[in-house]
Amino acid sequence: MGRLDRLGRRRPVGAGLSPAARSRRRHRPGRGRDPGRRPGQTLLRAVSVIVSALVSPLPSSAAPLSILHVVRQFLPNRGGLEDFVANLAREQARLGHRVRVLTLDRLFSAPEARLPARERLEGIDIERIPFFGSPRYPVAPSVFRHLGDADLVHVHAIDFFFDAFALARPLHRRPMVATTHGGFFHTGAHSRLKKLWFEGPTRMSVRGYEAIVACSESDARLFQGITPGGVPVIQNGVDLEKFAGAAAPEPRRALLTIGRFAHNKRLDRLLATLQALNADGAGWRLRIVGVPSDVTQAALTAEIDRRGLAGAVTLHTGLDAPAVRGLIGQSSVFVSASQYEGFGIALIEALSAGLVPVAHPNDAFAWLKQRHPSITLTDFADPHGAAAAIRDAYDRLERGAILRGAEDLSDYRWSSVAARYVSVYEAALAGSGQVVAATAA
Repeated sequence: MGRLDRLGRRRPVGAGLSPAARSRRRHRPGRGRDPGRRPGQTLLRAVSVIVSALVSPLPSSAAPLSILHVVRQFLPNRGGLEDFVANLAREQARLGHRVRVLTLDRLFSAPEARLPARERLEGIDIERIPFFGSPRYPVAPSVFRHLGDADLVHVHAIDFFFDAFALARPLHRRPMVATTHGGFFHTGAHSRLKKLWFEGPTRMSVRGYEAIVACSESDARLFQGITPGGVPVIQNGVDLEKFAGAAAPEPRRALLTIGRFAHNKRLDRLLATLQALNADGAGWRLRIVGVPSDVTQAALTAEIDRRGLAGAVTLHTGLDAPAVRGLIGQSSVFVSASQYEGFGIALIEALSAGLVPVAHPNDAFAWLKQRHPSITLTDFADPHGAAAAIRDAYDRLERGAILRGAEDLSDYRWSSVAARYVSVYEAALAGSGQVVAATAA
């Protein structure tokens, strides 16, 4: 049997796979024996295979993989999704796998600038493709030209790529894994349409994947009802060294928030809370670090001015890690009014830095609170209540009642997370859903 390539010509099924993948195909149990081979030749070949297996540094099941990550936005853009894919790709490359990232050729925050079609950034090979349509569902038909020698495709988030790869599965025939990253329920906007899409196209698309991996318990509950094989949870990895111990050594009335300038982050509520904090002239400051998304920098600046907070709030966009570390060094409290998070990487980074987190009780933050008692949860819809929670957390820090850096964050190390994903990949290649659940749970 063969399959059709892009020009309609029939080619062998394994033609598009890497040498490692073709090796796995050749040695599948039950393959027919060459009828023209004499018994002596068969015996010699069997002995040769056994000897090769004994002296080989890696068995075929552990051979290096060619992995293609597919994500709508990537470096040089910064955000939770971009950082997740970058860290996972780097760690997998460190483990000896061949890793590429396929993404769109324009950033949603700067759509007029087209990025290079191929680039290597931070040790990661990046390929970029054009798209049209809305940033909410960017359409990129040329995606299938870039499969190359990929043994496996890892799709990140639920968007056009997720649906397209599932729809074209009978043609490209690559094993696929997807990570949910919160789905598309980050805000309540268009909720009825989103639910209809989730119960229709998304439910159909999940069937094209060997594994759907949730990055939080809330995501697992969401996708459990539409995923026949179950939804394992692999918590997001976090670079614990990037901001380790960077918080101001002495308590300061300085707040820091990190994330996209997006409606679901509810930066307006942070500004209202700062107004309540400074009603008595206490001199609190807020630093907002991130990149524009569906809230522009101009709109955010206008809102700051409207509230009379120009002297108390500073915006910082497009910063690299050392610059962000410098701002953390001037801060004591991490704040987030976000209504929805797929996981909450920034909050874990804040804990690693020694900042005291005060956050809105969305599902992701509520789950993290169960594991990390030093997190304070408060409803930022009530600015005066949120201000009181921040004052209380700061007072406890001043009294020494909060021991910074005492939280055990070892489960979030990328070495552990990457190893668990590779186990999922191997199970996907073997076609064993039970192994996926066992290795990733």
